[in-house]
Amino acid sequence: MVGLSSSIQEYLKAIPEPRYRILKNSTPLSGGIIKRGEIRLVNFASNDYLGLAQDPRLVERATSYAREFGTGSGASRLVTGNSPAYELIEQKLADLKGTEAALLLNSGFQANATVLASLLNKFLHRGPGKSEALLFTDKLNHASLHFGAQAAQARQIRFRHNDLGHLEELLEKSKEQPGNRIIVTESVFSMDGDILDVERVRQLARQHDAFLYIDEAHATGVFGKNGMGLCAGGISRDELVLGTFGKGLGSYGAYIACSQNVRDYLVNACPGLIYATALPPQVLGAIDAALDLVPGMETQRQYLKELGSFLREGLEARGFSTGGSTSQIIPVIIGDDATVIQVARKLEDKGYLVGAIRPPTVPEGSGRLRITLSAAHSHDQVAGLLEALVSTLEEVGS
Repeated sequence: MVGLSSSIQEYLKAIPEPRYRILKNSTPLSGGIIKRGEIRLVNFASNDYLGLAQDPRLVERATSYAREFGTGSGASRLVTGNSPAYELIEQKLADLKGTEAALLLNSGFQANATVLASLLNKFLHRGPGKSEALLFTDKLNHASLHFGAQAAQARQIRFRHNDLGHLEELLEKSKEQPGNRIIVTESVFSMDGDILDVERVRQLARQHDAFLYIDEAHATGVFGKNGMGLCAGGISRDELVLGTFGKGLGSYGAYIACSQNVRDYLVNACPGLIYATALPPQVLGAIDAALDLVPGMETQRQYLKELGSFLREGLEARGFSTGGSTSQIIPVIIGDDATVIQVARKLEDKGYLVGAIRPPTVPEGSGRLRITLSAAHSHDQVAGLLEALVSTLEEVGS
């Protein structure tokens, strides 16, 4: 029998060089800059869309919470980790999202993986004479959503990426089948930067009596009423909306906006809440500050939108495709993994850090540069990236 260590070694040896992942040390600085070693780079790889991760007001609130409550929660929320700050923040969230209730969890991946699995376990009703749930998922949903479906051993009925016409066809074909229906998608897609038609998917959910689960991780802070996502202000009892604090809100953690019944169910059934140590006080402090600030950051949101339009138009005018992006996430699809890495390294040599995304994060043959803009970027920084990107792509013949 081959030992585990030997099997791992063989696995690592079999990974092609362009897909071998390593961890690199980075120090984020203000003004959209990141430091790697002694080199400073303009950072177009972060999800800090509003520049709040370096905001002194978040730092101050985080520090004050740590001074008052210490540095650790000490237990899960169901034991002694549920401080009054949790309830205040969850009520603030519910008010901002326009829903009955909210629930904080430890991360976006953990929330999607465990919340979705918990809901599916309830929807599936496995047993003699019981029917399976019908789970409709966007083909390019985030890995955490696919993981949640797999954890519940639920079969996914996948519709073409962001193609609600195809979703409607699948719903119509299955209308005579028994079983609860659940639709799972994102509002702003993390790798393509395109945007869901929220009102249309809500209409389809109502027509087919389906529960709707929408991941707003990359919309939170950037889109919607008060910057609280494209679903904000109209979340029904048959919807659950997930968002995160580690992207546009500059901190860490995740939240669920939902009905009070769904919240109560998750408190009793979601392993990601039941068994996880609660978020530490300083993180709650930063979240609290961000929720106070984000509704008033419309100027930054408009500026971020203008930066996105400028970069997309500049790339497309030079013959490069940005796919269906209409957000602060702009992909430049190259295809070949080795070329993606080569372009990213050349850009780094020119002073720009851009994400080099390869399979399995994206489908085979769709390796890309993933550019993420921030309100912390200056127009000159984005213009400089555009020129460096175009010249580099021309150099490598992409």
